[in-house]
Parts: sequence; structure tokens; C-alpha cells
Amino acid sequence: MNKIKASVIGASGYGGAEAVRLLTTHPHVEIVHVTAETQQGQIMSTLYPNLRGFIDQTMIAVDAERIGRDSDVTFVSLPSGKAMHMVPALLEQNCKVIDIAADFRLHDATLYPPWYKFTHVAPDYLREAVYGLPELHREALGTTRLVANPGCYPAASLLALLPLLQHGVVQHEGIVIDAKSGISGAGRGGGGGLGFAEVNENVQAYGLPRHNHIAEIEQELSSLAHATVQVVFTPHLIPMTRGILATAYARLRQDIGEDEALTLYETTYREAPFVRVLRDAYPQTKATMGSNYCDVTVKIDPRTRTAIAIAAIDNLGRGAAGQAVHNMNLMFQLPETTGLLAPGIFP
Repeated sequence: MNKIKASVIGASGYGGAEAVRLLTTHPHVEIVHVTAETQQGQIMSTLYPNLRGFIDQTMIAVDAERIGRDSDVTFVSLPSGKAMHMVPALLEQNCKVIDIAADFRLHDATLYPPWYKFTHVAPDYLREAVYGLPELHREALGTTRLVANPGCYPAASLLALLPLLQHGVVQHEGIVIDAKSGISGAGRGGGGGLGFAEVNENVQAYGLPRHNHIAEIEQELSSLAHATVQVVFTPHLIPMTRGILATAYARLRQDIGEDEALTLYETTYREAPFVRVLRDAYPQTKATMGSNYCDVTVKIDPRTRTAIAIAAIDNLGRGAAGQAVHNMNLMFQLPETTGLLAPGIFP
């Protein structure tokens, strides 16, 4: 087959650069453009020396019409609120789009002002966009031209909870998600308080009580449960570069043993090549770092009638760029594991 011509808008950020890293060795992809707002004119491998010899292109300014004409697919990895201004122009050039930010994750445009503090300028595309979690929407991903890549926290949280909600094992009320992320989740730009001296040997909660990822978690869980699902979500910043560990607590609706619950997870994820159900170990971020894998397990506390579901992912892999490439494979009818089968980096 002819190579898929791919471009990455926002290639200077961590998510965009990780997409470039994965695409450089993808057997069916040719990278045609990499763009950067603040680093345009820089050579990609100067900014990311790990890519030296793999991609030495100069990062250009964004020209959505040109990029759309030259590309079969464009990955947009910009801060939320920016992609919606250029995605329509890309689509008009018959270019498929994978938005790694939040601009097309929510189906309801009225949710953007309260959760993201902006008014959506391209609301007509929200219903068309497919939420890019294959374990929920694999078939739709194979026919869409616009993918809304999940957020990093939602990817881990949804994969932890999906089997329990899908099979009606837990109550819809009172779900609590406690999650930890490495500092790369803030992006290359970062922000105040993310220097080594502030982050090292320090753990802190943030974004309470309305972290914007709650909206997509509740949207997808409610759709899965065919009922309104609300969650309490507490994210924490921890002193490591990459990784997310999400622990979800849900009250049981029916008596279920731990072995039965694990079998439920194994059955649910039997056709999911990047989800590994652990029976005799706990998920850990180090085991998924640098990969597109998600490790999950579930424990049952009969004393409190609580299911405790745990998931670990790489926030830049399964939580961003790895998932985006996974979605591209599905959009172009490639085996979904193409270019993504490398194990995590350990230690």
C-alpha cells in the first residue's frame, strides 16, 4: 500500500513529539510536515535529540489548508481551545484529523464554557467526532474522519472501570477516582511550580473539585451505563516524568468474588491487544512507560462491598500519542497494533 502521509501540528510539545517518535518508525507512514508555534524554524532533532537521524525536518508555521492538502491524516497536539479553529479547514481538504487535545471530546457544546472556559467555535463537528478509545468505539473509529483522542486521566480511569459499568456490577453513584500523574502531563510549556525544586520529593493534589477531565469521564461512563454517572475525581502530581496510576472505587450492586471479577475483565478485554489484565500483580507505571499498553486489575473488598479497580498507563503513550497512532491504524484499516508493539521501558 502507499504510505500514509501524516503531519503533526504542535510537534514541539511533549505529546506532539511523542507522536512524531512513533510515526518515524511506523512501516506505513511518511511524515510530511511538523509544525510549532513557538519553535518554528527549529530543526526537530535539535529540540528533541532522541530523534536525530530519524527526523531532521524544520518545524514550520501552521498553514491548515496547505497541511490538509499535503496530508492524509493530521495529528493536532495543541493546548485545548486551539484545534477547533483549524480542524474544519483540515477536514475540508479531505484530510483525516486526530485531535490529541480536548476540543472535540465532548458531544455537547454547552459543556465547554463551564469545563474548559471557552465557547466552541465549531460545534457542528462535535457529533461527528468519535471518542478515540477503541475498547468502547472500535467500529466507529474505522469509518470516521475526525477522532477526539481521550485525555490521559480519562484513558486510565475508563479502562479501569469499563468492565464493571458495562456489566452492571457496580452502582452508578458514589464512584471515586484517585489518580496520580507524572509532570510531563502538563506539557513542555509546563507552568509555575513545575520546576525540579518544587516537584522533587513532593506530592500534591490539584484541579479540585472540577478538573476538566471529569466531563469526558462522566460522558463515556454514562453512555456505557445508559444512565447518569457522576464521579469524584482527584488528580495528584507526583515527582516522576511519565506515567499515570488511577485507582477507582465503586460500590457493588451484586455480590461478586475477586476471581469472577477478574474473569469479567479478561472477557471484556479479550480482543483488546493493548490491555493486560493482571491477576497476581498490581499495575505499576514503570511497566507501561514508553508503550501503548494499559495494565489493569480489580480487587473486591467484601467487607465494604467495594470494587477497587486499578490501571497504569504512560500518559504520553496510551494517554496521548500512542493512543493517537492506535486510532490512526483503525482509521486506515491497518492492524491496530502496527508500529506500537514495543514493550515498556524497564527499569
